[in-house]
Amino acid sequence: MDETMTEPHRTVPFAPFEWLLSGRYLRARRKEGFISVIAGFSFLGIMLGVATLIVVMAVLNGFRKELLDKVLGLNGHIVVQPLESPLTDWKDVADRISQIEGVRIAAPVVDGQALASSPSKSSGVMVRGVRAEDLSRLSAIAGNIRQGALEGFNEGQGVAIGKGLADKLSLSAGDSITLVAPRGAATPMGTAPRVKRFKIAAVFEIGMSEFDVGIVFMPLPEAQAYFNRNNDVTAIEVFTDDPDRIDSFRKSVTEEAGRPVFLVDWRRRNSTFFNALQVQRNVMFLILTMIVLVAALNIVSGLIMLVKDKGQDIAILRTMGASRGAIMRVFLITGAAIGVVGTLTGVVVGLFISMNIESLERLLSRLTNTNLFPRELYFLSKLPAEIAFTETIAVVTMALTLSFLATLYPSWRAARLDPTDVLRYG
Repeated sequence: MDETMTEPHRTVPFAPFEWLLSGRYLRARRKEGFISVIAGFSFLGIMLGVATLIVVMAVLNGFRKELLDKVLGLNGHIVVQPLESPLTDWKDVADRISQIEGVRIAAPVVDGQALASSPSKSSGVMVRGVRAEDLSRLSAIAGNIRQGALEGFNEGQGVAIGKGLADKLSLSAGDSITLVAPRGAATPMGTAPRVKRFKIAAVFEIGMSEFDVGIVFMPLPEAQAYFNRNNDVTAIEVFTDDPDRIDSFRKSVTEEAGRPVFLVDWRRRNSTFFNALQVQRNVMFLILTMIVLVAALNIVSGLIMLVKDKGQDIAILRTMGASRGAIMRVFLITGAAIGVVGTLTGVVVGLFISMNIESLERLLSRLTNTNLFPRELYFLSKLPAEIAFTETIAVVTMALTLSFLATLYPSWRAARLDPTDVLRYG
């Protein structure tokens, strides 16, 4: 053996010629048109799957955040209800609870059902009696006054109604609304309904149709008289600085109440609703992941066909000294490129749609002449979207992982081809 002969030089992994070959295989010629069609469908499937996942998760996150903000902005994080005896000492109890660190508002309330009517229409509502100072500290109400004002709310017989109810009854601030309660004064003929007219002092718009249509705020003393409360209240609504730390407030509220009480926090009151949202979110993620999985399987079939078509090329490369690892990497790059480009394109499309979801919804509604987002059905006045960075990263990681795994078998099969058999039998 010639001593001057040296060992063949092996190229480093992912050498330029491997990228060059992968790029040429991605630019299919006319006879490989069907393979390119499969690759195109794989790209579209991954792109649409990733984009749809990002949009759906953003909308579901937006729904949860908006509903949580609306519900907790109007209803107390802890509801203190009386046990053994009526809550006639509500003022002292509310004052003690309001002194707890982290408690923003301790609002005594009187709740009751009534029928609200105008000369043209009527609607069932929940009447909530509340002190003017407490109502003015609820940013969900005080920060969203559309007509009138809350100044002087305790004076006279004024009420605050939602914009949805005002539109439904064709009323505005300054008009009068008639409220009919089923339990009024006792008469020899039985209990008669109580009918009373109230001036509309303010019109608010929270942005949640259930509240904007169904709630009427009334001064607390007026509500006690209207619902025959003997100087007591239904409950005390406690608002805290951090609803997620509600467990740490329960013990303090119980101690400061100074009397037997029953506490119900916002998680228990809305557990069914928010649990249903979480289940829906998980199921949608699982279903939409299947789109990406199907697209990844298309990568498998496309690469297998490409390997079969390029059998002679692989054999020639092997006889010229290309290692099995190099052949495997060529097809790994080819398949992974489809997944990476499809995933990145899907992320861009998904983020664009999520950030412009409200404008796109209005555009599609005009083009199709249909209401794609009925406010009365979904409780919200607009279509929300909240992009979570960690979820976006999880979607991208999942899509790239599936795409990479889909390339392993076809690449391994290409590397295992026997060049002598391919060149001999074709």
